[in-house]
Amino acid sequence: MKKPLVIIAGPTATGKSKYSVMFSKRHNGSVISADSMQVYKYMDIGSAKITKEEMQGVNHYLVDVLEPKEEFHVALFQQMAQEALDEIYEKNSLPVVCGGTGFYIQALLYGIDFSSGQENPALREKLSLFAKEQGAHALFERLKKVDPKSCETIHENNIKRVIRAIEYYEMTGEPISKHNEQEKEKESLYNYVFFVLNDDRKKLYEGIEKRVDLMVEMGLYDEVKRLYDMGYTKDYVSMQGLGYKEVLDAINGEISFDEAIYRIKRDTRHFAKRQITWFKREKDVIWIDKKEFDYDDEKILSFMEMECEKRNILC
Repeated sequence: MKKPLVIIAGPTATGKSKYSVMFSKRHNGSVISADSMQVYKYMDIGSAKITKEEMQGVNHYLVDVLEPKEEFHVALFQQMAQEALDEIYEKNSLPVVCGGTGFYIQALLYGIDFSSGQENPALREKLSLFAKEQGAHALFERLKKVDPKSCETIHENNIKRVIRAIEYYEMTGEPISKHNEQEKEKESLYNYVFFVLNDDRKKLYEGIEKRVDLMVEMGLYDEVKRLYDMGYTKDYVSMQGLGYKEVLDAINGEISFDEAIYRIKRDTRHFAKRQITWFKREKDVIWIDKKEFDYDDEKILSFMEMECEKRNILC
Protein backbone atom coordinates (compact mmCIF):
# COMPACT_ATOMS: atom_id res chain seq x y z
CA MET A 1 0.00 0.00 0.00
CA LYS A 2 1.40 3.37 -1.03
CA LYS A 3 1.26 6.01 1.66
CA PRO A 4 -1.00 9.06 1.17
CA LEU A 5 0.33 12.48 0.19
CA VAL A 6 -1.52 15.72 -0.53
CA ILE A 7 0.16 18.49 -2.55
CA ILE A 8 -1.12 22.06 -2.63
CA ALA A 9 0.96 24.00 -5.14
CA GLY A 10 0.64 26.92 -7.53
CA PRO A 11 2.15 30.29 -8.41
CA THR A 12 3.01 32.86 -5.79
CA ALA A 13 0.21 34.81 -4.06
CA THR A 14 -2.57 32.25 -4.66
CA GLY A 15 -3.12 31.35 -0.99
CA LYS A 16 -1.30 28.01 -0.84
CA SER A 17 -0.29 28.42 2.80
CA LYS A 18 -3.82 29.36 3.87
CA TYR A 19 -5.42 26.35 2.18
CA SER A 20 -2.77 23.93 3.42
CA VAL A 21 -3.51 25.02 7.01
CA MET A 22 -7.29 24.87 6.56
CA PHE A 23 -7.09 21.42 4.97
CA SER A 24 -4.67 20.15 7.61
CA LYS A 25 -6.88 21.32 10.48
CA ARG A 26 -9.78 19.33 9.06
CA HIS A 27 -7.82 16.14 8.38
CA ASN A 28 -5.03 15.84 10.98
CA GLY A 29 -2.48 17.12 8.52
CA SER A 30 1.10 18.30 8.89
CA VAL A 31 2.58 20.72 6.37
CA ILE A 32 5.92 20.32 4.58
CA SER A 33 7.03 23.57 2.95
CA ALA A 34 8.31 23.21 -0.61
CA ASP A 35 9.65 26.76 -0.72
CA SER A 36 13.26 27.66 -1.43
CA MET A 37 13.25 30.75 0.83
CA GLN A 38 10.97 30.08 3.81
CA VAL A 39 13.47 27.46 4.96
CA TYR A 40 15.85 30.27 6.07
CA LYS A 41 15.93 31.94 9.46
CA TYR A 42 15.75 35.77 9.69
CA MET A 43 14.25 35.96 6.19
CA ASP A 44 10.60 36.49 7.06
CA ILE A 45 9.21 39.47 5.19
CA GLY A 46 10.85 39.00 1.80
CA SER A 47 9.96 35.30 1.72
CA ALA A 48 6.33 35.94 2.79
CA LYS A 49 7.01 33.32 5.46
CA ILE A 50 3.99 31.88 7.22
CA THR A 51 3.74 33.17 10.79
CA LYS A 52 3.10 31.15 13.95
CA GLU A 53 -0.36 32.72 14.13
CA GLU A 54 -1.13 31.73 10.54
CA MET A 55 -0.03 28.14 11.24
CA GLN A 56 -2.94 27.88 13.73
CA GLY A 57 -1.25 25.07 15.64
CA VAL A 58 -0.60 22.92 12.55
CA ASN A 59 2.88 21.36 12.52
CA HIS A 60 5.09 22.84 9.79
CA TYR A 61 8.34 21.33 8.53
CA LEU A 62 11.19 22.97 6.58
CA VAL A 63 10.26 26.47 7.75
CA ASP A 64 12.83 28.61 9.61
CA VAL A 65 15.41 25.81 9.97
CA LEU A 66 18.54 26.82 8.02
CA GLU A 67 21.00 29.67 8.53
CA PRO A 68 21.25 32.05 5.52
CA LYS A 69 24.87 30.95 5.04
CA GLU A 70 23.73 27.41 4.23
CA GLU A 71 23.03 26.41 0.65
CA PHE A 72 19.57 24.97 0.06
CA HIS A 73 19.06 22.95 -3.11
CA VAL A 74 16.75 20.29 -4.48
CA ALA A 75 18.74 17.29 -3.23
CA LEU A 76 18.83 18.70 0.31
CA PHE A 77 15.12 19.48 0.13
CA GLN A 78 14.43 15.92 -0.95
CA GLN A 79 16.43 14.54 1.99
CA MET A 80 14.87 16.85 4.58
CA ALA A 81 11.35 16.38 3.23
CA GLN A 82 11.74 12.60 3.30
CA GLU A 83 12.81 12.77 6.95
CA ALA A 84 9.76 14.94 7.66
CA LEU A 85 7.49 12.45 5.89
CA ASP A 86 8.83 9.58 7.98
CA GLU A 87 8.07 11.52 11.16
CA ILE A 88 4.59 12.54 9.97
CA TYR A 89 3.63 8.99 9.02
CA GLU A 90 4.98 7.76 12.36
CA LYS A 91 2.52 10.13 14.07
CA ASN A 92 -0.35 8.87 11.87
CA SER A 93 -0.74 12.36 10.46
CA LEU A 94 -1.45 13.25 6.81
CA PRO A 95 1.43 15.03 5.01
CA VAL A 96 0.47 18.12 3.04
CA VAL A 97 3.25 19.46 0.81
CA CYS A 98 2.77 23.18 0.20
CA GLY A 99 4.81 25.38 -2.11
CA GLY A 100 5.53 26.77 -5.51
CA THR A 101 8.89 25.19 -6.31
CA GLY A 102 7.81 22.60 -8.84
CA PHE A 103 11.16 20.82 -9.15
CA TYR A 104 11.28 20.25 -5.39
CA ILE A 105 7.82 18.67 -5.43
CA GLN A 106 8.70 16.55 -8.43
CA ALA A 107 11.90 15.33 -6.76
CA LEU A 108 9.97 14.20 -3.69
CA LEU A 109 7.08 12.69 -5.60
CA TYR A 110 9.19 10.51 -7.87
CA GLY A 111 12.29 10.00 -5.75
CA ILE A 112 14.50 11.54 -8.44
CA ASP A 113 18.08 10.30 -8.25
CA PHE A 114 20.59 13.13 -7.94
CA SER A 115 23.64 10.93 -7.47
CA SER A 116 24.31 10.48 -11.22
CA GLY A 117 27.16 12.53 -12.67
CA GLN A 118 29.90 13.10 -10.15
CA GLU A 119 30.87 16.62 -9.18
CA ASN A 120 33.89 18.29 -10.73
CA PRO A 121 35.08 21.08 -8.38
CA ALA A 122 37.68 22.35 -10.86
CA LEU A 123 35.12 22.67 -13.66
CA ARG A 124 32.62 24.27 -11.29
CA GLU A 125 35.20 26.86 -10.22
CA LYS A 126 36.07 27.54 -13.85
CA LEU A 127 32.40 28.09 -14.76
CA SER A 128 31.89 30.28 -11.69
CA LEU A 129 34.83 32.46 -12.74
CA PHE A 130 33.44 32.64 -16.28
CA ALA A 131 30.09 33.87 -14.89
CA LYS A 132 31.82 36.58 -12.81
CA GLU A 133 33.91 37.79 -15.75
CA GLN A 134 31.45 37.38 -18.63
CA GLY A 135 28.12 37.64 -16.81
CA ALA A 136 25.16 35.35 -16.12
CA HIS A 137 23.76 35.75 -19.64
CA ALA A 138 26.96 34.52 -21.30
CA LEU A 139 26.98 31.47 -19.01
CA PHE A 140 23.33 30.83 -19.83
CA GLU A 141 24.12 30.95 -23.56
CA ARG A 142 26.69 28.20 -23.02
CA LEU A 143 24.03 26.02 -21.43
CA LYS A 144 21.63 26.79 -24.29
CA LYS A 145 24.10 25.28 -26.78
CA VAL A 146 24.24 21.90 -25.03
CA ASP A 147 20.88 21.70 -23.23
CA PRO A 148 18.27 24.13 -24.60
CA LYS A 149 15.45 22.26 -22.82
CA SER A 150 16.95 23.06 -19.41
CA CYS A 151 16.90 26.74 -20.36
CA GLU A 152 13.09 26.58 -20.40
CA THR A 153 12.97 25.85 -16.66
CA ILE A 154 16.19 27.39 -15.26
CA HIS A 155 16.34 31.18 -15.00
CA GLU A 156 19.60 32.62 -16.31
CA ASN A 157 20.20 34.43 -13.01
CA ASN A 158 20.16 31.12 -11.14
CA ILE A 159 23.89 30.71 -11.69
CA LYS A 160 24.23 27.70 -9.37
CA ARG A 161 21.69 25.66 -11.34
CA VAL A 162 23.10 26.78 -14.70
CA ILE A 163 26.58 25.70 -13.60
CA ARG A 164 25.24 22.35 -12.34
CA ALA A 165 23.48 21.71 -15.67
CA ILE A 166 26.64 22.47 -17.69
CA GLU A 167 28.73 20.41 -15.26
CA TYR A 168 26.37 17.44 -15.62
CA TYR A 169 26.61 17.59 -19.40
CA GLU A 170 30.40 17.84 -19.31
CA MET A 171 30.65 14.87 -16.91
CA THR A 172 28.13 12.55 -18.55
CA GLY A 173 27.73 13.71 -22.15
CA GLU A 174 23.97 13.81 -21.52
CA PRO A 175 21.75 16.84 -20.90
CA ILE A 176 20.50 17.01 -17.32
CA SER A 177 17.03 17.74 -18.72
CA LYS A 178 17.00 14.28 -20.34
CA HIS A 179 18.05 12.68 -17.05
CA ASN A 180 15.31 14.56 -15.18
CA GLU A 181 12.68 13.54 -17.74
CA GLN A 182 13.68 9.89 -17.36
CA GLU A 183 13.47 10.16 -13.59
CA LYS A 184 10.09 11.84 -13.87
CA GLU A 185 8.73 8.85 -15.79
CA LYS A 186 9.17 6.72 -12.68
CA GLU A 187 6.00 5.70 -10.93
CA SER A 188 5.36 7.82 -7.85
CA LEU A 189 6.24 6.40 -4.47
CA TYR A 190 2.96 7.72 -3.02
CA ASN A 191 -0.78 7.60 -3.35
CA TYR A 192 -0.99 11.30 -4.03
CA VAL A 193 -3.29 14.07 -5.12
CA PHE A 194 -1.64 17.11 -6.68
CA PHE A 195 -3.64 20.36 -6.54
CA VAL A 196 -2.48 23.51 -8.32
CA LEU A 197 -4.20 26.74 -7.27
CA ASN A 198 -4.51 29.40 -9.94
CA ASP A 199 -6.28 32.68 -10.53
CA ASP A 200 -7.20 35.11 -13.26
CA ARG A 201 -3.90 36.55 -14.54
CA LYS A 202 -4.92 40.16 -13.89
CA LYS A 203 -6.08 39.34 -10.35
CA LEU A 204 -2.93 37.29 -9.72
CA TYR A 205 -0.71 40.20 -10.75
CA GLU A 206 -2.72 42.61 -8.59
CA GLY A 207 -2.21 40.25 -5.65
CA ILE A 208 1.53 40.25 -6.28
CA GLU A 209 1.62 44.06 -6.36
CA LYS A 210 -0.27 44.28 -3.06
CA ARG A 211 1.95 41.64 -1.45
CA VAL A 212 5.13 43.52 -2.36
CA ASP A 213 3.64 46.81 -1.10
CA LEU A 214 2.80 45.07 2.18
CA MET A 215 6.38 43.76 2.43
CA VAL A 216 7.64 47.34 2.15
CA GLU A 217 5.22 48.50 4.86
CA MET A 218 6.32 45.64 7.13
CA GLY A 219 9.99 46.67 6.84
CA LEU A 220 11.56 44.75 3.96
CA TYR A 221 14.41 47.26 3.67
CA ASP A 222 15.29 46.95 7.36
CA GLU A 223 15.17 43.14 7.18
CA VAL A 224 17.62 43.01 4.28
CA LYS A 225 19.83 45.66 5.93
CA ARG A 226 20.04 43.52 9.09
CA LEU A 227 21.11 40.53 7.00
CA TYR A 228 23.66 42.70 5.20
CA ASP A 229 25.04 43.91 8.54
CA MET A 230 25.33 40.25 9.60
CA GLY A 231 27.66 39.72 6.65
CA TYR A 232 25.23 38.24 4.15
CA THR A 233 25.91 39.43 0.60
CA LYS A 234 24.88 38.22 -2.85
CA ASP A 235 27.63 35.61 -2.59
CA TYR A 236 25.15 33.53 -0.58
CA VAL A 237 22.45 31.51 -2.33
CA SER A 238 19.87 32.76 0.18
CA MET A 239 20.51 36.38 -0.76
CA GLN A 240 19.88 35.64 -4.44
CA GLY A 241 16.19 35.22 -3.60
CA LEU A 242 13.56 37.52 -5.08
CA GLY A 243 13.20 40.60 -2.92
CA TYR A 244 16.61 40.24 -1.33
CA LYS A 245 19.03 40.73 -4.20
CA GLU A 246 17.13 43.80 -5.42
CA VAL A 247 17.13 45.50 -2.00
CA LEU A 248 20.82 44.61 -1.61
CA ASP A 249 21.48 46.52 -4.82
CA ALA A 250 19.68 49.52 -3.28
CA ILE A 251 21.67 49.22 -0.05
CA ASN A 252 24.88 49.14 -2.09
CA GLY A 253 23.80 52.30 -3.93
CA GLU A 254 23.56 50.58 -7.32
CA ILE A 255 19.87 51.45 -7.74
CA SER A 256 17.25 53.44 -5.83
CA PHE A 257 14.89 51.72 -3.41
CA ASP A 258 11.95 52.64 -5.68
CA GLU A 259 13.71 50.92 -8.57
CA ALA A 260 14.30 47.87 -6.37
CA ILE A 261 10.58 47.64 -5.58
CA TYR A 262 9.71 48.03 -9.27
CA ARG A 263 12.07 45.15 -10.14
CA ILE A 264 10.70 42.94 -7.36
CA LYS A 265 7.15 43.39 -8.67
CA ARG A 266 8.18 42.85 -12.28
CA ASP A 267 10.33 39.79 -11.58
CA THR A 268 7.73 38.26 -9.26
CA ARG A 269 5.17 38.50 -12.06
CA HIS A 270 7.62 36.78 -14.39
CA PHE A 271 8.31 34.16 -11.72
CA ALA A 272 4.59 33.43 -11.32
CA LYS A 273 4.30 32.99 -15.08
CA ARG A 274 7.18 30.47 -15.09
CA GLN A 275 5.60 28.59 -12.17
CA ILE A 276 2.36 28.21 -14.13
CA THR A 277 4.31 26.98 -17.17
CA TRP A 278 6.09 24.40 -15.02
CA PHE A 279 2.92 23.02 -13.45
CA LYS A 280 1.24 22.79 -16.86
CA ARG A 281 3.88 20.24 -17.82
CA GLU A 282 3.25 18.09 -14.76
CA LYS A 283 1.11 14.97 -15.14
CA ASP A 284 -1.91 14.06 -13.01
CA VAL A 285 -2.36 17.63 -11.77
CA ILE A 286 -5.76 18.93 -10.63
CA TRP A 287 -6.08 22.63 -11.38
CA ILE A 288 -8.19 24.78 -9.08
CA ASP A 289 -9.13 28.06 -10.73
CA LYS A 290 -10.27 30.12 -7.76
CA LYS A 291 -12.53 32.23 -9.95
CA GLU A 292 -14.55 29.14 -10.92
CA PHE A 293 -15.19 28.52 -7.22
CA ASP A 294 -16.30 32.13 -6.67
CA TYR A 295 -13.27 32.56 -4.38
CA ASP A 296 -15.24 30.59 -1.78
CA ASP A 297 -12.85 28.80 0.60
CA GLU A 298 -15.46 26.23 1.60
CA LYS A 299 -16.16 25.30 -2.02
CA ILE A 300 -12.44 24.93 -2.73
CA LEU A 301 -11.86 22.77 0.35
CA SER A 302 -14.90 20.60 -0.40
CA PHE A 303 -13.59 20.01 -3.92
CA MET A 304 -10.17 19.05 -2.54
CA GLU A 305 -11.80 16.62 -0.11
CA MET A 306 -13.88 15.04 -2.86
CA GLU A 307 -10.80 14.45 -5.02
CA CYS A 308 -8.90 12.99 -2.05
CA GLU A 309 -11.78 10.63 -1.30
CA LYS A 310 -11.72 9.39 -4.91
CA ARG A 311 -8.13 8.30 -4.34
CA ASN A 312 -8.80 6.81 -0.89
CA ILE A 313 -6.54 9.41 0.72
CA LEU A 314 -9.20 10.44 3.21
CA CYS A 315 -10.85 7.67 5.21
